Amino acid sequence: MEKRYACKVDTPATAAILYLVIALVAFGAAGCSSLLPKQETIVEGPWQSFEEAQQTFDKIIPYQTTVQELQQLKLDPGSNANVIILNYSDILRRFVPNTAIDGFELEKGVHDCILANAACKGYELEYKSITRKRYGNFWADFMNFRRKTNIVGWRFNGVILIKDNMVVYKLTSGQPVIREFEESNNPLGPFQGTGESLLRNSF
Repeated sequence: MEKRYACKVDTPATAAILYLVIALVAFGAAGCSSLLPKQETIVEGPWQSFEEAQQTFDKIIPYQTTVQELQQLKLDPGSNANVIILNYSDILRRFVPNTAIDGFELEKGVHDCILANAACKGYELEYKSITRKRYGNFWADFMNFRRKTNIVGWRFNGVILIKDNMVVYKLTSGQPVIREFEESNNPLGPFQGTGESLLRNSF
C-alpha cells in the first residue's frame, strides 16, 4: 500500500512563518534590491531646488522691497505655510546674543530694525528635501548584518527683517548639495543588542 505524507500546519503562527518565507523567496526572485526601504523628508514649498530658493531671495532688495512684494514672491506667512514669524525678542536673541555688543557694530538693516522696537519683525524660512535610500545586499540588510544608506538632497535657510512694512535686511544660508553615505555593520545580525536588552529587562 502506498503511503502519502502531507505537510500539516499545526498553528496559525507556523502558517504565518511559512507564508512569510514563501513571500520572501518570491520577492527575492523578482529583485531584492527594489525591496530595500526608502525615506523622504520634504518641507513643502514653492521651490524644487536650492538654486530656485536662492534666485527668489536675490529679488529682495533691502530698503526697496515691500511686504506686499514679499507676498508676490511667496515669502510671507499668508502665502507660504512654512514661514516663521520672528518678533522683536526673537530678533534680539538671534542678532544680539551678547549685551556687550555695540549696536552700531551691527549691519545697518539689523541696527535700524532693532531701534524700531515694536515696528521691527522678521520672517524665517527653512526648506529641505532629503532622500534616504538603503542599497546593497537585501538579505544582509534584512537580517541586520550590514546596512548601507545613500543620503541626497538640499537644505535652504533664509531670514528677512522688516521695519514699517519695508525689508531692511536679508540673510541666506544652507547646503546646495547633500550627499552622504552611512554604513552599519552588526556581526550578530538580528541578535545584535539582545544581550543588552536582556540585562536591562532583568533589573
